[in-house]
Amino acid sequence: MTTDQKNDYDDIIHLPHHVSSRHHRMSMAERAAQFSPFAALTGYGDVIRETARITEQKPELTDEEKSGLDRRLKMACSSISGEKPEISITYFVPDQKKSGGTYRTVSGRIRKTDTYNHRIIMENGIQIDMDCVLDIEGDIYDMTEDGGER
Repeated sequence: MTTDQKNDYDDIIHLPHHVSSRHHRMSMAERAAQFSPFAALTGYGDVIRETARITEQKPELTDEEKSGLDRRLKMACSSISGEKPEISITYFVPDQKKSGGTYRTVSGRIRKTDTYNHRIIMENGIQIDMDCVLDIEGDIYDMTEDGGER
C-alpha cells in the first residue's frame, strides 16, 4: 500500500482503548473460559465415575453363623454388671445406586435393640439393620463363663 492510499481504519487506529464504566474488566481466566470446550454430553462423566465405583457383594450367612451372632448380640445387651460392654460390629451397607454395597465397622456400646424395626441402635446414634450384621467382636466374648465362644 502506498502513502497515497487511505486505510479503512486510519480514523480510529490511534484512539485510546475504550474502558466500560458499566462492566468490570474480565480477568484472563474469565476471558479464557469463554473459549474453553463445553461438555456436550452433560452428566456423562458422572455416569462413567459411578460405573467405575467398586461395590462388594453381601455374603450369605449360614444358620449357624446367624445363631452365633444372635447369641453375641444378646450377651452385649444383657450385661451382668449393668454396664454395657464396648463392642465392634461389622455390617454390610447396601449401595443406593447399584447392586452390592460396602462393609463398615463401628465400635461403641449398644443403646438398645429395636426388634420391631429389626435394628441395633448404638449410643453414638448409628442404626444398624440386624439382617446386615456380619460380625460382633469385643472383650466380653473372650471372657465368657463357659470357656469362651472363640
